[in-house]
Amino acid sequence: MALKRNLPSSAGPMPTDVETIYQTIRTDVIRMRLRPGERLSEKELGLRFGTSRTPVREAIVRLVEDGLIEVLPQRGTYVARISLQAVRRARFVRSALELAIIREAAERGVPGAVLEEARFAIANQEDAHLDPERFTTADDMFHRIFANGVGYGDIWSVVENQKAQFDRIRFLSLPNVTPINHLIEQHRTILSAVEARDPDWAERTLREHLSIVVETAVVLIQINPDLILDETGQY
Repeated sequence: MALKRNLPSSAGPMPTDVETIYQTIRTDVIRMRLRPGERLSEKELGLRFGTSRTPVREAIVRLVEDGLIEVLPQRGTYVARISLQAVRRARFVRSALELAIIREAAERGVPGAVLEEARFAIANQEDAHLDPERFTTADDMFHRIFANGVGYGDIWSVVENQKAQFDRIRFLSLPNVTPINHLIEQHRTILSAVEARDPDWAERTLREHLSIVVETAVVLIQINPDLILDETGQY
């Protein structure tokens, strides 16, 4: 499969440094612009970024370490399938950190400005319900707002580093598999729980909210078994 046909063109000067190449390809993989099983060509990537193969190769090494790309001897370089095990691991990390954050937000309370930001994020989700990229950006904003609101904004970087496979499921499932209206309603409920200073309600709703991605992954395995790797062989 020709890579060039599937890669969006870039306007303006082409990036050449390894970090930019890495971040751009990583984003394309996460947002399903490059789909699992798609073959990558160092030559075509070099043309895309206006650079030699060396920085492209260095970026690919990092993406292999991230589990987003795989290099198969004698066969080539491919976008890796989504790892169900990694999705579950990311859900575990998110749950451990975000449940503690939302509980603290509900127990301590947060400034009115934080609640207003959360309402704005929900409004953005409603406006972007047919655009997976905008919807997911607003979704992440909602969660990050509460981390910032209780003074743990730096913890969100830990979540970001762990949730690449988690996000791939989100982009694969939106808007046709994951019930977007239900996700938005859960955000409204979380916000109401924080406003009501009810930590148990907030934590319970967030736990249910984060579990949707794993449940969705199991459904998607049946629909797209070639895109998702179930290391346990359970599904």
